[in-house]
Amino acid sequence: MKRMFGPIAVIIGILVILAIMLVPKYNTFVGLEEDVDQSYSQIENQLQRRMDLIPNLVESVKGYAKHEEKVLGDIADARSRLAGADTPEEQATANDELSGALSRLLVVVENYPELKADANFRQLMDELAGTENRIAVARMDYNETASEYNRNVRRFPGSLVAGIFGFDKKEYFKAAAGAEEAPKVDFGEFGD
Repeated sequence: MKRMFGPIAVIIGILVILAIMLVPKYNTFVGLEEDVDQSYSQIENQLQRRMDLIPNLVESVKGYAKHEEKVLGDIADARSRLAGADTPEEQATANDELSGALSRLLVVVENYPELKADANFRQLMDELAGTENRIAVARMDYNETASEYNRNVRRFPGSLVAGIFGFDKKEYFKAAAGAEEAPKVDFGEFGD
């Protein structure tokens, strides 16, 4: 009986040591994953805020620019794609499409000085600009928390714990390819 107690005590001791090492690291991953999810929800909140502002902006423009239906349709399509996006990558792509459509809308607005002078339109544009800034900050915060989480997933001994418990790397919220180039604006097509 005494001979069996020795190996059992060693096995129990090893399990206790492993638990002491693994539990804090596991809890770290849980906390970091919650931080990433919370940061991502802030991006979603700001994207939703922008999506809620866009119909009001489009309606303001419609009254002044009835013949600009293509630009307004592009905004509605891009907004729908953003609403249906599920992953950070899909949201980033849809967000870039919506930003491009909004840029084209601003080109249209330049041709309607009375629209730019409208108080409701100016207020909507100010709110939209503020929301764009909030989106940029939320994306930066998300990418920072995802980076910290990913570093823990890849570093030893975190990589062992991550592998055992299924903690996978998180996607970054990236700009679309070509986003580093400034958009080309051509007023010639509207000036005729």
